[in-house]
Amino acid sequence: MIKVSLISLGCAKNLVDSEIMVGHLHKAGMAVVPDAEKADVVIVNTCSFIDSSKEESIGHILEVHQNRGLRKRRKEQKLIVAGCMSQRFSKDLSGELTHEVDAFIGLDQVTQVAPIIEQIYEKERGKNPTPDNFVTAKSTYIPDYDTPRFRLTPRHFAYIKIAEGCNHPCTFCIIPQIRGRHRSRTVESVVAEARQLVAEGVREINLISQDTTFFGMDTWEQRPNSRTPVDSTRGTALTTLLRQLNAIEGDFWIRLLYTHPAHWSDELIRTIAECPKVARYIDIPLQHISDAMLGRMQRETSGEYIRNLIGRIRAGIPGIAIRTTFIVGFPAETDADVDELCGFISETKFERLGVFRYSQEEGTRAAKMDDQLPSKVKEARWHRTMALQKEIASEVSASYVGRKLRVLVEEPGVARGEADAPDIDGRVYVPRSLPVGEFAEVTITGYRDYDLLALPAGQQPAEYKVARQAQ
Repeated sequence: MIKVSLISLGCAKNLVDSEIMVGHLHKAGMAVVPDAEKADVVIVNTCSFIDSSKEESIGHILEVHQNRGLRKRRKEQKLIVAGCMSQRFSKDLSGELTHEVDAFIGLDQVTQVAPIIEQIYEKERGKNPTPDNFVTAKSTYIPDYDTPRFRLTPRHFAYIKIAEGCNHPCTFCIIPQIRGRHRSRTVESVVAEARQLVAEGVREINLISQDTTFFGMDTWEQRPNSRTPVDSTRGTALTTLLRQLNAIEGDFWIRLLYTHPAHWSDELIRTIAECPKVARYIDIPLQHISDAMLGRMQRETSGEYIRNLIGRIRAGIPGIAIRTTFIVGFPAETDADVDELCGFISETKFERLGVFRYSQEEGTRAAKMDDQLPSKVKEARWHRTMALQKEIASEVSASYVGRKLRVLVEEPGVARGEADAPDIDGRVYVPRSLPVGEFAEVTITGYRDYDLLALPAGQQPAEYKVARQAQ
């Protein structure tokens, strides 16, 4: 039996691709092992979003190669590079990593991983030292509800990829070139998958794609020579999906991730407010507030639109927690642009916020722009915005003290509330006695920057201290 070890890098969308590969490996009768040293084949599922992710991916590839050399298994153990970096740079990498990598597979080959492994073993490497390249030029694959998949998340939460690809023209982003045009799954497919996950005991379903709010819109009729859909009555939409997911029997959260601000509507706001199983949490990357920057980024929004949208969301969904991300150091960004951004952050007081330093990515239009800023300017602006958000985060955390909260226990002593997505937001520290993978009602007793401290609802603080000491 062939033993395979998989290293999954990057975002949750990449993780789903890894889960699909593992599912197909199991179906083919191959063993998936956690220890790369004991594997016959090692797959590195790479990320290529920004320079740091590419460096991390290359580092893992070279580390695997070096380790098999140290174990004198260079000829026996096979190394496959998959994922975004393979899709983007396969032609270049196949020349540069001739002696390190046995095969490159792209995003459309995740379901073909098992026969590709068998093909590698059938090949006589001595006659052809060049790595096999199975990457297709254009990605078109999208998973379905019955796609073999082995979840790599804890049993109580899961990701569902509801669409693949992206149609947006953001000048800083390479994703549309890697993952192709937006293509939605059907509502029936997503609901079938969600129903199965809930039956397996999943307590939190995280909906993901490159642009979640565009779900279904690619099926609408379009005017000739126009990218703008005619109206929402001619096809399904995210609102349709959310209402059907909310109707599934069971006790679980539905979390909405990766929403683009350009596609929000009053109907979506109303739908979230009317669906109790949809977490009061929104992930909406805004990237900037300055009209000059939004224009250069080609974000298809304006500062006025964003301010109005945030106001409508908060008014329409009481208790909503909003997560966003911004980019600082974009070409030609001025001190005035950053001042406006900081003013907006101070006024809006986002419950969750992250900031990226602009990365000059090869192949993007922004990479060719004039007025690229030096690293020290990007770094200073990043520190300024993050320091501001840390103060706001403390205010937000302090506002929770004394409140009752429903949390999902992640691991012994650690939970998450509705305002905390897996791996990217804060934690709620609770007594270790609370059962993992289940919901619990707690009272917030304190906080530490981004994290909260809590005890079970009804338990007195003195009892909580004893429980904490017992940990």
